[in-house]
Amino acid sequence: MKIVVLTGGISTERDVSLSSGSLIYRALKERGHQAILLDVFLGYEGDDADNIFEKDCDWAAEIGHISEESPDIEQIKALRPDWKKNFFGPNVISICQAADVVFMGLHGENGENGRIQACFDLMGICYTGTDYVSSALCMDKGLAKELFAVHGIPTPRGFRLKKDGLEEHLAEGGVIPFPLVVKACCGGSSVGVYMVDREEEYERALREAFRYDGEVIVEQYIKGREFSVGVMEGRALPVIEIAPLQGFYDYKNKYQAGSTVETCPAEIPEDRAREMKRRAEEAFRVLRLKNYARMDFMMNEQGEVFCLEANTLPGMTPTSLLPQEAAAEGVPYGELCEKIIESALRGAE
Repeated sequence: MKIVVLTGGISTERDVSLSSGSLIYRALKERGHQAILLDVFLGYEGDDADNIFEKDCDWAAEIGHISEESPDIEQIKALRPDWKKNFFGPNVISICQAADVVFMGLHGENGENGRIQACFDLMGICYTGTDYVSSALCMDKGLAKELFAVHGIPTPRGFRLKKDGLEEHLAEGGVIPFPLVVKACCGGSSVGVYMVDREEEYERALREAFRYDGEVIVEQYIKGREFSVGVMEGRALPVIEIAPLQGFYDYKNKYQAGSTVETCPAEIPEDRAREMKRRAEEAFRVLRLKNYARMDFMMNEQGEVFCLEANTLPGMTPTSLLPQEAAAEGVPYGELCEKIIESALRGAE
C-alpha cells in the first residue's frame, strides 16, 4: 500500500509530530508498505515526485529527539518566505493524491483544527483520524467543554476569556477561587498551560497564555490523579495513569523519557475505570469523533471523574499514551498503525 505519513508543520508541536511520524513511517515500512515521510509545510522539491513511492531511502534518517522546549517556529517559516500564499509545501497535495491513504502524523494547530482535513475531503484524499468538523470542535477547548456540560459529561468549571477583554477582566477580578488553571484555548501538548496558585501569579499567567492564542480558558484546578483513555472506533482502551515525577504533565514531562511514571492498566478501583471508559466513549460520540482519539481525565480525592479535553491526533512517540494502552490489550505498535489505517479506509468507503 502507498502511504504518506504526513508530519511537521508550523505548530508549537512540530517536533512531536516529526517524532511520531518517523516511528509510524518505520513501523509501516517494516510491515512491507511503500511508505514515505512528508513534511506538510516544507514538502518535497525533488524532480522525481511522480515516482516518490519507489524511491529507496530512509525518510526518517534526519529526525532527532524531541527537545525539552517547543521549537522556534519563526525559523521554520523563514525557510519558505511565500508560505502565507500556500500553506502546503511543494508537491504535498499531488503526492498525497497519489497515495492510498495519508497517515496524519501532525499535531497542534495545523493538523488538528480541521483545515487540512477539509482540504483533503474536497480533493478526495483518504486520511486517518477524524474529520474536519470534529477536529475543529475539539481544537476549541472552550467549545468542547460547553458540549461536555450540555451532555452531562463532568468537566472542570471555567470560562473563556478573549485577549481584548483582559484589562476589563483584571479590573473586575476573577470568579474562580485559587488554585486554578490558565490555558490557551486552541493549544496542545500543554504548551501555553499554567498552574496558578496565588492571585499575584494570575495576570502573568494570562498574558503568557495569550502569547499562544487570542483566547484562553480559565478553569478550576482539580487536585488528584491524572488519567487518559484512548478510544478506537467508539470503544475505549484500558485506562492509563500519568504521574509526573515533578510538576504537572507539561511539554517536557510528556516527551522526555523518564520524566513521568505511566501505569497501564491504571491501578484504580474497577468502578472508577468503568466510569472513565464510559465517559471517554460518551465524549467520542458527543464530539462526533471518528477513527481514533484520546480523552484526558482528572480524578479528585473523592473519586469524582472530570473530562478535561479530547485529542484528535494522539501522540505516537516512544513515551505516548495511546500506544501503551493498545499494548496493554496485546496490540503492538505496528499492528496499532495498521488498525488505524484499516479503520480510516472503512470510513472512506
